[in-house]
Amino acid sequence: MAEQEVVVAGTPMRWLEGHSQSGLSVVFVHGIPTSPLLWRHVIGLLPNHRTLAWEMVGYGGSWAAGEGRDISLSAQADYLIAWIEALDVGNVLIVGHDLGGGVAQIAAVRRPGLFNGMVLTNAVCYDSWPIPSVRMMRRISGMVERTPSKLFRGIFSSFLRRGHDDQQVASDAITTHWRFYDHDQGPAAFARQIDSLRTKDTLSISSRLSDLSLPTTVVWGAADRFQKIHFGRRLARDLDARLDALERAKHFVPEDHPDRVAHAVRFVAQQVGS
Repeated sequence: MAEQEVVVAGTPMRWLEGHSQSGLSVVFVHGIPTSPLLWRHVIGLLPNHRTLAWEMVGYGGSWAAGEGRDISLSAQADYLIAWIEALDVGNVLIVGHDLGGGVAQIAAVRRPGLFNGMVLTNAVCYDSWPIPSVRMMRRISGMVERTPSKLFRGIFSSFLRRGHDDQQVASDAITTHWRFYDHDQGPAAFARQIDSLRTKDTLSISSRLSDLSLPTTVVWGAADRFQKIHFGRRLARDLDARLDALERAKHFVPEDHPDRVAHAVRFVAQQVGS
């Protein structure tokens, strides 16, 4: 995957792009506390599609761009739409995990004509978020911002391990995503991220989900403690979508079970004829 960057309306935008330049464009959006590298294994299973893993503003390697900018999910959806239009990527299948799933829903409701299909995996939705541990950290975000790096890494690692059903994969994920917080401003960047979380962003569009006519598959780790399976079922019902529930899987399905996410992408791509 190649790292790419462009400035759209004054905002730096970063993404990872696969090698194929043909077929349907599959745009991936990550969540917290991850980065576009969340999709590294999924992208490797989709050689016949153009794959672009977009980085939310203020996250991953774009953490500095979050300073002084709105990085709520509502704003991220607008950034995403502007980036897709600037790149003129053509037909788009949007794939979102966690916060990125919320961004995908908001963007699809705002600009349904921009997307041809959607895959959501363990996505925030309705009033499913922020989860209790994040709410607690948000109440003490000033202290989080000043947390020593060694202690912050312990909190970070514990959070990721709780969301993985494969602990070997969890260890790799910690190493992969920690690099974006392993600097003097890492705790402050995380504090900005959690301070930006507003449940109203998904609640404001929830009644319009059933109006979407996008071919959609919902892939959900049924043992997820962060985003419970009943929210996945509700999303599938409202979106008239196929639900692939993974019985023992937890939150980070794109890393623990990339084959199931890739299968869902191929399934939706076939539905839209690409």
